Amino acid sequence: MPDRLTQQLAFFAEIDKVKQIVRRTLLMDGSRFENDAEHSWHMALMALGLTEYAAEPVAALRVVKMCLIHDVVEIDAGDAYAYDPAAQVGQADRERRAAARIFGLLPPDQAAEWCGLWEEFEAQASADARYAAALDRVQSVLANYHAQGRSWRDHGVTRSQVLARIQAVRTGAPRLWEHLCQIVADATQRGWLRAD
Repeated sequence: MPDRLTQQLAFFAEIDKVKQIVRRTLLMDGSRFENDAEHSWHMALMALGLTEYAAEPVAALRVVKMCLIHDVVEIDAGDAYAYDPAAQVGQADRERRAAARIFGLLPPDQAAEWCGLWEEFEAQASADARYAAALDRVQSVLANYHAQGRSWRDHGVTRSQVLARIQAVRTGAPRLWEHLCQIVADATQRGWLRAD
């Protein structure tokens, strides 16, 4: 049986692959598509800097952990584009299998903790998870908006699709929800989102 450090280092070597998962969201300057590691890092910093907007009191360190690990499962499951219903089919099952394998590389106590945080995030089962899920949506909208909606335009995304996708923000960070609604309205007016 491998020792604790060997297991931990194997896990950290494996999650380096998160840097290779390319998303369909551009960097804010529009120069290239971001990867999952960049997305997670951005969310983690937002978790620390926007805590005052969480709907309920949150434990910032737990939220940062959720932000940093929430997309680790995409190493195996791949990134399913949020506005592609076909890509969503079976994604939850693929992600559960990936979570078991990837977090299973860790020593049992850490595997249980980190897999539990991932499950909590996915279920939005706590104030921490609802705030983290809100930040997941905020980060993507900000990136799309600052890249002049290029990814939205390339995929024919509509205003109502974005509003449906970002409902988690309404629950996890209502003041951020109000701001995002203004951003979505402006993006629609500019032609970066299709009106319904």
